[in-house]
Amino acid sequence: MSDGVAYLQTTTAIRERCQNVLTAARSGKSKWFTVNDAALAGAAREVANVTRQRYPTLEIPYHSRWRHFEPGGVDRKALLDAALGDASPAEKARAHIDLAVVSVLLDAGAGAAWRYVEASTGQKFTRSEGLGVASFRAFMQGVFSSDPSQPFRADANGLKALTAERLTPVFQVTTENALVGLAGRANLMQSLGAALASAPKWFGSDQRPGRLFDALTETSSRKSIRADEVLAALLQGLGSIWPSGNRLDGVALGDCWRHPLAGSSGATAGWIPIHKLSQWMTYSLLEPFEWAGVQLTDLDALTGLAEYRNGGLLVDSGVLIAAPALLSQGYAPSDEPIIEWRALTVALLDELAPLVRTALGASAANLPLACILEGGTWAAGRALATTLRGGEPPIRIVSDGTVF
Repeated sequence: MSDGVAYLQTTTAIRERCQNVLTAARSGKSKWFTVNDAALAGAAREVANVTRQRYPTLEIPYHSRWRHFEPGGVDRKALLDAALGDASPAEKARAHIDLAVVSVLLDAGAGAAWRYVEASTGQKFTRSEGLGVASFRAFMQGVFSSDPSQPFRADANGLKALTAERLTPVFQVTTENALVGLAGRANLMQSLGAALASAPKWFGSDQRPGRLFDALTETSSRKSIRADEVLAALLQGLGSIWPSGNRLDGVALGDCWRHPLAGSSGATAGWIPIHKLSQWMTYSLLEPFEWAGVQLTDLDALTGLAEYRNGGLLVDSGVLIAAPALLSQGYAPSDEPIIEWRALTVALLDELAPLVRTALGASAANLPLACILEGGTWAAGRALATTLRGGEPPIRIVSDGTVF
């Protein structure tokens, strides 16, 4: 791997390049956004208010896919653990990681019309919660495993066999209950299967996402790892799955895009790494490691997530003033204004976080960014979108089911 590719896989690069875009936008060089710094304090108060409503004691869990397995008052993790029976902590961690990785990759925007009805409870869920519950129930049914005798796992052969047709009943898709990007999700599952099969260093001979636990803990001998080590492993092990086509030195860059305000020089000039789903996945793997007795350190090395709830918060609270054209048509994730919106989101979340901590009387030690996102920015973005537009983001994303 070249030095340029290695750099673009770091959170240092994400922050530096996103900050370049924010600096340029503040100096009036953006065609798409004006930055209204005076509105940051109000946005922080909005996030703090939502956080106190959701977590009055400020005992806030990580922003994680595991929150989307919890809606409706059902402890679905407990259901999985009960099914795993007397499995060792390491094997439970592998199953937890299998579930989280697959579910995160199925978590791109569902669209406003889609619904999922959980058969065992009769409850109806939408958006990320619906996708989370649907993927959990599919996992419990062995949909992602190639071995019927070991249903509670995901492996390469099971994932490579998934098609849009096979995912249709999983997500209860009908003409009246359309899910955005169904084919893209199926393709991503197949690509995940291929990646697992091609990287035994990370995914072992049984080709499971959960073998990351063994690789990173050196078969349970390490009891402390840095959060960015998890991200690095995911980017190296799963880099080939991303369909963007962006490459440098023959290596797939994934969620990394060219933008005229990215700056720098040399081979990586003009590139902005974002790695939203990979970081969302990293946040979602913190708890499986911790449940198995492994401490995760340096959580704030990870960045905020560049997705439409956090980005929508900044637009709807007036921190980012979008050019009128942005509000009147849809854009793909590869379009310049969306790349810019996402970069500005990452940089501004770093500035918003200390303001939120001040409003809540908390420190960085007891309120890391992973908890601010959960408390937090994502929920505040959703609340504003619901009030203003029935839940739709302020800028319409034409999703293929792989980035947002």
